Amino acid sequence: MGCFECCIKCLGGVPYASLVATILCFSGVALFCGCGHVALTGTLTMLEIHFSRITTDHATLAMVIQIFQYIIYGIASFFFVYAILLLAEGFYTTSAIKKELQSDFKTTVCGRCITAFFMFLTYILFLAFLAIFGFTAIPVFLFFNMWNTCAAMRSPDSNITAPDSICVDVRQYGIIPWNATPGKACGATLGDICNTSEFYLSYHLYIVAFAGAGATVIALTHYLMILGANWAYLKSAVSTHEYQDIKTKDDQDLEAEARSKEGQNSSSYS
Repeated sequence: MGCFECCIKCLGGVPYASLVATILCFSGVALFCGCGHVALTGTLTMLEIHFSRITTDHATLAMVIQIFQYIIYGIASFFFVYAILLLAEGFYTTSAIKKELQSDFKTTVCGRCITAFFMFLTYILFLAFLAIFGFTAIPVFLFFNMWNTCAAMRSPDSNITAPDSICVDVRQYGIIPWNATPGKACGATLGDICNTSEFYLSYHLYIVAFAGAGATVIALTHYLMILGANWAYLKSAVSTHEYQDIKTKDDQDLEAEARSKEGQNSSSYS
């Protein structure tokens, strides 16, 4: 076998659908975890400097952010391993299809159970990441409102007679308690906050993390379609093999019966 034929044979065994889903999953999880981790750190820094200067006022928030960051570490590690397992399952099913065409492969109960288990677990993860996708939209919405408020203040078309009356109060969102000092930013102070690197970087990182969560949801949906198709194929392959086995056995019985009759006829003539 030449090099070209060998390459064609290897490329024919690649599960391209699973490969695309794996790349999309890796990219989405990496964007969500990496950007989300940095954005949370920047948000805490911005709150400590501009909205809650007393440490005890935002101690609970700091603990929650730290917990979220640890969860992000776990999500990144888990999805790295899980995507590799789903890719391996794709290679297994693709190999099964190729050997099925050559009639030298039979699906096993274990193989079908593994596919069904992955399908169930992927569905649960899909629902979980769909909730994460919605949760990630909250900081994007908050930062977007703050960004629009600052843009309206800087706009030359705006007729703002009392800029100090325009404020952003983060206490109303439940991020920090109502007794936090100062808790809100108004006028020129608010404009200065919008020009800080912490706000600019955190805002755009939240957007990228939101997009990464959406990409992960799409990847999990793609995995669900692949696993559903694989499970349906493996199930139909079992029925096909059972039918072929019964048909082969019936043919053998008919052939044996025909030979027996021929033997009886030949002995009666003799």
